[in-house]
Amino acid sequence: MATHLALLRGINVSGHNMIKMDALKTMLENIGFQNVRTYLQSGNVFVDSEEDAAKVGFMIKQEIFKVFGHEVPAIVIAKKDLELCFANNLYLKEKDIDIKKLYIVFVAIALKKENIHDLKISQFKPDEATIDENRIYIKYAVGAGKTRLELKYIEKKLNVIGTMRNLNTVTNLLAMYEEQN
Repeated sequence: MATHLALLRGINVSGHNMIKMDALKTMLENIGFQNVRTYLQSGNVFVDSEEDAAKVGFMIKQEIFKVFGHEVPAIVIAKKDLELCFANNLYLKEKDIDIKKLYIVFVAIALKKENIHDLKISQFKPDEATIDENRIYIKYAVGAGKTRLELKYIEKKLNVIGTMRNLNTVTNLLAMYEEQN
């Protein structure tokens, strides 16, 4: 049995795709997932399952649509993905970095480092981004709410499905993984 982390995109944001976490937990238990745990109201769900990550994501997405009527992408990642956010994120090595301005976009497929050119990142200066397989590390100059380098743009330019989390959330999700194992 493996522990999977499903990052659900776009639930409970600005009154859209509202799903109560206790209802989500019950729904996931009803389709056979074990040890279901949620973090925050924004769709971070740990489940234990014999299924692989792709199947877990498919099952969650399908059941959310069936039960709640919401089309919600689910990016399923492993503990290693969270660990790599700290090992490979070059922005964390910068002196005096404001971690409140660091975000990670998790995407459903592995990207190549060269895909960064598709984002035309120079038009978003002083915001910065780098690609690390299925993770895009972003350093905002002012903040996530004050930029055009947003998830919708990234998805469109790279032709991917993704979901974004701030570094604080990623830190807490990794801590939850470590408490489990």
